[in-house]
Amino acid sequence: MKKLNIYICRQIVVGFLLVTFSLMSILWLTQSLRFVEMVTNKGLPLSLFVKMTSCLMPRLFSLLSPISIFVAVLFVYNRMLSDRELVVMQSAGISPWQNSKPAVYIGLLLSVFGLYINNFAIPNAEKAFNELEWQVKNDVSHLMFREGEFTTLQNGLTVFITSHEKDGSVKGILINDERDPQKKVTVSAEYGIILYTEKGPRLIMINGVRHEIDNKSGRFSSLSFDRNSIDFGAQSSGKKKDDSARSKTLSELFNAKSNPTLTEQEANRYILEGHRRLISPFFNLVMALLGCTGLLIGNFNRRGQTKIISCSISCMVLIEALDLAFGNLCGKSLYFLILVYLNMILPFVICIYLLFFYNPAWFVRHKNRSIQ
Repeated sequence: MKKLNIYICRQIVVGFLLVTFSLMSILWLTQSLRFVEMVTNKGLPLSLFVKMTSCLMPRLFSLLSPISIFVAVLFVYNRMLSDRELVVMQSAGISPWQNSKPAVYIGLLLSVFGLYINNFAIPNAEKAFNELEWQVKNDVSHLMFREGEFTTLQNGLTVFITSHEKDGSVKGILINDERDPQKKVTVSAEYGIILYTEKGPRLIMINGVRHEIDNKSGRFSSLSFDRNSIDFGAQSSGKKKDDSARSKTLSELFNAKSNPTLTEQEANRYILEGHRRLISPFFNLVMALLGCTGLLIGNFNRRGQTKIISCSISCMVLIEALDLAFGNLCGKSLYFLILVYLNMILPFVICIYLLFFYNPAWFVRHKNRSIQ
């Protein structure tokens, strides 16, 4: 029996990895499309692109693992039932609960791993992603200024540089600024340095010339300078935005009510996120049980188990939909948190009860009495 359980566990793990890899690959492609423009148009390094998209992986795994374990368990047990393996095991006196142990073991293992993912991997990945996103939006010297090309940073603002230096400065600067409809400004300088301020990036230019034309009068003026500056601040704030709820620690999430900077609705979302970090990993166990319970307690049908599989899939979809709906309700009031917990606990209790105490003979006797 022990060797059989190990064999089933291996089959479930292989199926889980295949399904997870397939789903994560699809979602990774869809999520990474928004970063393709940064690579093609803004010159984002490929290494930075890989880092940003990699930061999405823990969150995608947390979302997909319950569905993947459900599909893997359902497939493995349905194949065993089709090959008559489960029929032989049940005829030998092995109970449905004993047959479900491999799925329970894998579900528990993924639940423990999910706790680590939710409380350590995802917050760290979210913080790293925010850092990289801020870098992409504000590090104009390397990501927006491309050597030997005219780069349009804003409507009416075009910049050309000759080269980047190792110390972070830029050489051979030419700027055409038409943001002010009343005048047109052209600035050239030998070299410059990028500084970051609260209003956004600022370019300090050294040893240059400023040409200005008044659009109304047509008057032209020229000024040589040793030091001048220009702001690019309208693009984004130089300050890093506040971290999202996913990047907070558990203590910060549960103490959100005491944070004066949060509205009541935002505090509710923070608290909900804290509860989800503790609840959602155990959906792996619930989905593993849900995938095998129907096949283990149902009657064998040579034509296939279409009805049982359809019922299991419908239950899985219903649980996921209710979890999403109850989560949205918690944003308005935390009284709905009890529904979030019940949505996980009730399917778990029902599956355990059916595996231990379900007796199809009782339903047959009840049906015969009703016919008589």
